[in-house]
Amino acid sequence: MQKLIVLIFVLIARQTAVNGQSTLKLDDILAAIAANHPSVKMYDAGIRASDAAVKGARSWEAPEIGTGMWMTPYNPALWKRNADGSPGMGQYIISAQQMIPNKKELDANENYLRAVSAADKSSKQANLNELYAAAKASYYTWLIAEKKLQVLDDNEKLLQFMIQSTEIRFKNNLGKLDAYYKAKAAIGEIENQRIQLENEIAQAQVRLNTLMNRATQTPFHIDTAYTIKNYSIVDSSYFLNTRSDIKAVQKNIDLAYLQQDLERTKLKPQFGIQYDHMFGFGGLPMQYTLMATVRLPMTAWSSKSEKASIESLKWKAESLRQQQQVMINQANGEAQSLLAAIDSKKRQVTLFQQNILPALQKNYQVLQLAYEQNTGQLFELLDAWQTLNMTQLEYLAQVEDLLNLQTEMDKTLEQN
Repeated sequence: MQKLIVLIFVLIARQTAVNGQSTLKLDDILAAIAANHPSVKMYDAGIRASDAAVKGARSWEAPEIGTGMWMTPYNPALWKRNADGSPGMGQYIISAQQMIPNKKELDANENYLRAVSAADKSSKQANLNELYAAAKASYYTWLIAEKKLQVLDDNEKLLQFMIQSTEIRFKNNLGKLDAYYKAKAAIGEIENQRIQLENEIAQAQVRLNTLMNRATQTPFHIDTAYTIKNYSIVDSSYFLNTRSDIKAVQKNIDLAYLQQDLERTKLKPQFGIQYDHMFGFGGLPMQYTLMATVRLPMTAWSSKSEKASIESLKWKAESLRQQQQVMINQANGEAQSLLAAIDSKKRQVTLFQQNILPALQKNYQVLQLAYEQNTGQLFELLDAWQTLNMTQLEYLAQVEDLLNLQTEMDKTLEQN
């Protein structure tokens, strides 16, 4: 009695644990990835770093301050006032100098640093697009495996009915065991398929938990509802305006041009001011120097580095532009190919739904009725069951193919 009570409590606890598991929709999983995946946080940190750098975009060069002896004789005796009343020699100097940056250079530097953050944001979204595609693939693998398990459960009940009916008929000398053991073997095959599908679910759960940055064995259920989407034809301009990886390349092209502007401003003159104050020794009066200074970086021998950088950035921008065009062409080609594949796969799935499966179900029902009325044979009914079971699983495989094509299309179009 005590063992029975313990067993009941164990079963109740297990069922409570199962019921306590959360059920996540695809949108819930994608939102968790966007919030918690380490690579997303990495991009967020990089974006914040770029934004923080903008605060220093308009900084000036540090002032230079100096102090020390100025035009002072080595002989200290000469520092004192002379006997005839003439002042001594030597001075103590305090000097300060400040270069004043060109306003256009500050503007160019600020524009460049602000654009770095924008490029990082596009790269982050492109990375998210890849993560979303990986999540959808695992989600749909799990979803179809659940539906296949349901098919196996339903068909196992039909198979058990056939086995039990055959055993009863054999006991009453109303039937033979010609296909009985084949039906028993089919039970084992169903169990083998079930193990494989449960393994696929377990692996999909680990992958999804990893993408959501959770403990890999965290249990949860998924919503097995799915939607078959309709897509329209797109052109090259769509990808230029929508795909984050392509927009990231455009941001890098803009960065190259902004960096060019920054390098050009470095060729402009820079002005500064210098002030020196001298304290005279031995009655020498205090003196000062006030000078304006100008830096001339545009001279032939001092501008080679900036000019080389400007030329290099021009070709970098051209290289990125060609890379962008390659990506647009590739995305456009993939989209057109996927549209054709999705259209074909939809027709196949529809054929299964409207023609193949209804006909096979009707065939099985007719043979089952005949078997129940002792006018049909077990091997005929078993053959109809095997055909129906295999076709139902094949139909779900076709749906999975369609969902995977849909995932690739969403990734190509960067749609959720």
